[in-house]
Amino acid sequence: MEAKGVAFFDTPIGGCGIAWGPRGITGVQLPGASEAHTRARLMRRFPDAREAPPPPGVAATVTAVVSLLNGEPAELTAGTLDMDRLPPFDRWVYAIAREIPPGETLTYGEVATRLGDPAAARAVGRALGDNPFPIIVPCHRVLGAGGKAGGFSAHGGLATKARLLSIERARTTGEPALFEDLPVTIRPDRR
Repeated sequence: MEAKGVAFFDTPIGGCGIAWGPRGITGVQLPGASEAHTRARLMRRFPDAREAPPPPGVAATVTAVVSLLNGEPAELTAGTLDMDRLPPFDRWVYAIAREIPPGETLTYGEVATRLGDPAAARAVGRALGDNPFPIIVPCHRVLGAGGKAGGFSAHGGLATKARLLSIERARTTGEPALFEDLPVTIRPDRR
């Protein structure tokens, strides 16, 4: 994908980067081991891009990403993503992932079922592993069967995925939270 501009910004989980071109956002870079590592990775992905102030739509997306990572409500579906050069299957997976609200999760199998092919869970995992738009396409909200973490290709791997889910207060299993949905019985005082 072609990017004309890149910008770097601070978040509660570290410095991130974003790239854009004439058709929208072309990539997001989650924090690396250092700010220099994050910059180098994004510039390797988009070697012809130049650091610049983001245009209004991209700036709004950056603000929403920072808000979300602060644990605040944020709408990330408004940003235009340039998916022209991505395989159709990946685009379909990303469209479903973008529908998962903060604090909720799906499994790879559930995403595959929503695509109409329950046997495509591994292909869903591969597409999410190639996700050029982490956070905006919330691949961290897709888990393995039984609420297992599955994979995560960003720096920090599964620890980063767990941190993102924790910020969003997401449950990773079907088990109720402590004391949630327990029947309450009021018993008369037996003195």
